[in-house]
Amino acid sequence: MHTGNSILIQAPKQAIFETAANLELWPKILPHYRYIRYLERGDTRNVVVMAAVRSGIPISWTSEQIIDRDKMEVRFHHLKAFTKGMHVVWTFEETAPGVLVKILHDLKFRVPALGPIAEPVIGGFFIHHIAGKTLRCMKAHLEAQQRV
Repeated sequence: MHTGNSILIQAPKQAIFETAANLELWPKILPHYRYIRYLERGDTRNVVVMAAVRSGIPISWTSEQIIDRDKMEVRFHHLKAFTKGMHVVWTFEETAPGVLVKILHDLKFRVPALGPIAEPVIGGFFIHHIAGKTLRCMKAHLEAQQRV
């Protein structure tokens, strides 16, 4: 499964990157995130339980987060739940109209035969929807900060 979301945000690239990397902030600015619980915490690596809601359906997963300031990437590796093994990469590219923020999700299903059934549910219904909402809410938050 490979899915991606992107959005243009008119804010400084560094501010966008730091907001994406700051998981403690997410439940405060992303209304669909219920909580983020730290299991391990560090400057560039965290292990967290993340919980969100999609159309009233609560979901949660455990992820390792890597904050790569040299590459300006925020990466996640899902450690538990239905998306165990999934790799997620946030990238930030400066363009003339704004910073293009992309979230790419890659997952090899543990039971490949179930992929055609699982992909539209896990990839389309849950992941693509939640990532899109995450980007839209971050955009609104960051652009509102620029107007203050």
